[in-house]
Amino acid sequence: SEEATRRAVRKADTRLWTTEALNLWTRPDRAGKKVGEIGDGEKVLVTGREYRERVEIVVDGKARWVTAGYLSDEEPLSVDAACTNGTSVPASVSPNIKKVHQAVCANFPEVTTYGTFRSDGEHGQGIAVDIMTSGSRGWEIAEFVRANSAALGVSYVIYSQKIWSVERSGEGWRGMSNRGSATANHYDHVHVTTY
Repeated sequence: SEEATRRAVRKADTRLWTTEALNLWTRPDRAGKKVGEIGDGEKVLVTGREYRERVEIVVDGKARWVTAGYLSDEEPLSVDAACTNGTSVPASVSPNIKKVHQAVCANFPEVTTYGTFRSDGEHGQGIAVDIMTSGSRGWEIAEFVRANSAALGVSYVIYSQKIWSVERSGEGWRGMSNRGSATANHYDHVHVTTY
């Protein structure tokens, strides 16, 4: 009812973050009309009401419904945050490598070693970087870079003998053949190649 909706909006006190851009609906059922979109990484007020696959949020003082499963209590990582741990990459690397470094440094300040130039391939061209990390933190960084690939100008990411590429993004993380060592198989670093 309208009164129940007004009451839910007034009592809403929980704030969550959107994890994807979401369509806004006037109602959670088929009678609902799409009335806009809310962006990824937005902090929203949540009423706590759910209906089927939708949850109710408050936008500009009005009840709106979004698809469930895309709200988080953790603030999203930002590609625009500042690097404060004192690390850097050479000035002559590509602008996209500078963006990758800044974003990873700002969100994962414990990482202090970045490998850029060496004599071969993409590293030699200044369009690749190795982010020295391992374990679950490596997966967090690899997923962060993958999720922000468009903003960072990323072509592909390799970690833990798996590869994700923009060109084949619909396939997700794909397995790679064994190259013989932890380093060659990217278990001790996240490799990022940019455009």
